[in-house]
Amino acid sequence: MARTRYAPDHGLTRRMVLTMFLIGLLYVVFVGVLIAALGKAWPLVIVLVGGLFVAQFWFSDRIAAFSMGAREVTPEQAPELHGAVDRLCALADMPKPRVAIADSDVPNAFATGRSQHKSLVCVTTGLLRRLEPEELEGVLAHELSHVAHRDVAVMTVAAFLGVLAGLITRMALWTGLFGRTGRDNNQNVLLLLIPLISAVVYVISFLLTRLLSRYRELSADRTGALLTGRPAALASALTKVSGQMSRIPTRDLRQAEPFNAFFFAPALSPGASLGRLFSSHPTLEQRLDRLAKLSSQLGG
Repeated sequence: MARTRYAPDHGLTRRMVLTMFLIGLLYVVFVGVLIAALGKAWPLVIVLVGGLFVAQFWFSDRIAAFSMGAREVTPEQAPELHGAVDRLCALADMPKPRVAIADSDVPNAFATGRSQHKSLVCVTTGLLRRLEPEELEGVLAHELSHVAHRDVAVMTVAAFLGVLAGLITRMALWTGLFGRTGRDNNQNVLLLLIPLISAVVYVISFLLTRLLSRYRELSADRTGALLTGRPAALASALTKVSGQMSRIPTRDLRQAEPFNAFFFAPALSPGASLGRLFSSHPTLEQRLDRLAKLSSQLGG
């Protein structure tokens, strides 16, 4: 990881390594079952899946921007936004990412990209309308922390591997339908087990990425606030954004919900304690409590 002035988070690094190791181990087992079940057809599946994975990782920033309706803007088109990003990048001693705006009333922001040099930071028009300059700078510092710590790249890979489980299952079943002749009973049993194994892989991948996602949001809050030296501004932005979500039409929130893991704040927050287990973000109370303690430490 390229060095920046963002405070290092060794807990985040350990969690990222552990998450990728466990997910990688799951897929080694999964691919092993596929090879045993598909016989001579397995190279086609591996090539197609490998190609999709490389494309997702290589073009993750453009795919995310397109999916969320983001458009890149120049300093002339958005001087205040570019000015804030310029100041933060100079403060953090990191390369400036591409800057984009998404035309959405949902107040939010996200960062994506496989590296600091291939990253993109996007804010919505709803966020720009609602936040004061110091609050916006706090949100941008939070998002740039994801880029500096490379956790946005890890989340991109981990999330894609969960989707890949379903895709592999469909391909394996399709291959099995048209290539049953010559298979022994063991291969037929393995083909029947593939949907079940895929479901298990997906659930475990989902839970691992959610655990990592909640921690990385707390980490980005802390390191972003340390960089700017204004935890209260980030806390104010969090409070304002979370409060404004209730005024957004449910249909718009539902459309944004699939991207929750990459957003500054979730479009829809689970209320029940069980729902929080599957949440991509810690609760607002947790985040505000951590920022209040950090503010007290900096004040002391």
